[in-house]
Amino acid sequence: MTVVGGAQRHARRARRSVILKRLTQVGFVGYGLLHLALGWLCLQILLGRGAADDGQTGAFRTIAAQPLGRFVLIVTAIGLIAMAVWQLLLAAVGHQDEQGWKRAAERLASLSRVVIYAALAFTAWKVVRGTATPSARQQQDFTADLLRHGAGQAIVVVAGIAVVGLGIGLAVYGLLKKFVRHLRTGEMSPAVRTASVRLGQLGYLAKGFAYVVVGVLVALAGIRYEPSRSGGLDAALKTLPQQPFGPLLLAVVAAGLAAFGAYCFVQARYRDV
Repeated sequence: MTVVGGAQRHARRARRSVILKRLTQVGFVGYGLLHLALGWLCLQILLGRGAADDGQTGAFRTIAAQPLGRFVLIVTAIGLIAMAVWQLLLAAVGHQDEQGWKRAAERLASLSRVVIYAALAFTAWKVVRGTATPSARQQQDFTADLLRHGAGQAIVVVAGIAVVGLGIGLAVYGLLKKFVRHLRTGEMSPAVRTASVRLGQLGYLAKGFAYVVVGVLVALAGIRYEPSRSGGLDAALKTLPQQPFGPLLLAVVAAGLAAFGAYCFVQARYRDV
């Protein structure tokens, strides 16, 4: 117990680190830039100018192509790593305001964010080095590998359903404004608070919808044994225009992703870290 208690004290001390907080704020700015770039790529698809890769890798490449873009990506990767460390500490000793299964669920969610932020940091670094492969191809190759195994088809279908569930959860999270409790709203003016809430709602709804589309594509890839259908966010965005009201939906997703990007800037300033 002494060893565990000592580890927890060190983790809590690390959470209070000013350096970690500042780097995490940088990470939120980089995360915001990523979503703004994704929103821009959605518009390009809408206008028929989509690139070979319009997922996260494509978004990072869009950032890298701007003046000082590679430097911005390096800083973003460092910030995303800081965000991963922050969430890892929350998974270990955080969410003390929750009890029982709610605390366990919040810590599990933090652990999943560790994987997301670390993966994004790795992708950003690969784009800087020029070794990144398109997001869609990575997803398709991974799905194809799974489908070669006996239980692979079931795993792919379950994974797709899980992603759909995640998307619904994100949409509900935004609709019910649950994200507001993580913001220092007392430091905001009424206008900033209203704008922040609206940006967060639209952003989470758009992300949730995008995840639902991704999950459906992954599940269909498993059901129909067609790895090419599971292209991740890239394939989801390119699939939308082909559906009824697709262009309108894609325009809404573009606006929502851009709104989430702006909300990330709000988090960089007002998020409790």
